[in-house]
Amino acid sequence: MTPDFLVTHSGGFHADELMSSVILTRLFPEAQIIRSRARDWITPGPDRIIYDVGGAYDAAAGIFDHHQRGAPKRDDGQPYSSFGLLWKHFGRDYLVQSAIPAEHVEIIHASFDAGFVLPVDLMDNGAVDVSSAGPLAGLTLPGLLETLKPVFDEADPAAEDRAFHLALGIARSFVEARVAQSAAKLRAEAVVQQAIAQAGAGRVLELPRGMPFRPAITKAGADHLLFVVHPRQDGDWCLTGIRKGSEGFEQRADLPAAWAGLTNAELEAACGVKGATFCHNGLFIAAAKTREAVLAMADIAVRQALS
Repeated sequence: MTPDFLVTHSGGFHADELMSSVILTRLFPEAQIIRSRARDWITPGPDRIIYDVGGAYDAAAGIFDHHQRGAPKRDDGQPYSSFGLLWKHFGRDYLVQSAIPAEHVEIIHASFDAGFVLPVDLMDNGAVDVSSAGPLAGLTLPGLLETLKPVFDEADPAAEDRAFHLALGIARSFVEARVAQSAAKLRAEAVVQQAIAQAGAGRVLELPRGMPFRPAITKAGADHLLFVVHPRQDGDWCLTGIRKGSEGFEQRADLPAAWAGLTNAELEAACGVKGATFCHNGLFIAAAKTREAVLAMADIAVRQALS
């Protein structure tokens, strides 16, 4: 099916139909977005996909609403919004269209659904208490997108459509960035796994550049690793700790306490390594001018951590 029209409701917009529009406009760039509640538009037809309006969910007929009685739910009972429904049916095609390698499509489809789509679904259905986020409640992505709606006394009848398309561009940036980050993490995983094999029983993992590394280290069960080193774009080298978990900042091992907050000559004197340039006061990251210097710092940090 190649639709001529992508039909969603008029009036105030929400994150779910904005995100749905991101997916559909990528797959069907020639189709025109129609924002309407007119019966002629929200009735299924061979020339259109209808979403977040119309009172029915029938993928074969091209209609994806979730407001009706008996609205669709996930296998675990959590509700869909139009975004979740469209991601279920079109998400894989979107990823292929986004040049995601075939072997990564299912992984990214599932992770994006769990980490990005489901929160939008839950918020749109009132199934999550946003106020639990405290002062951050107003900074959720759905909340921020809704701030782009016209003010209540805007008199221009075209204002809502203009605001919708402005918000659509912003929503598109977030979706594309999240997918790109997920793809990059999978590419990084392969590099990190190779580096782990090369490190053997060593306590320091050397990478060819900065990249996400903790998930791959955890997946590989490389619990012996304590620090990571890699070159930076400015020519310096970085020494960093490995966090114990995805939450919090506790490291498997801290850098030596005597290095905290020192730079250049003071740090060189404290660690005895010529070329040492910086150590964060939090003892989770340090820098040096050369590979030799950063490896020497790493060796000192390992010996102290194991002593």
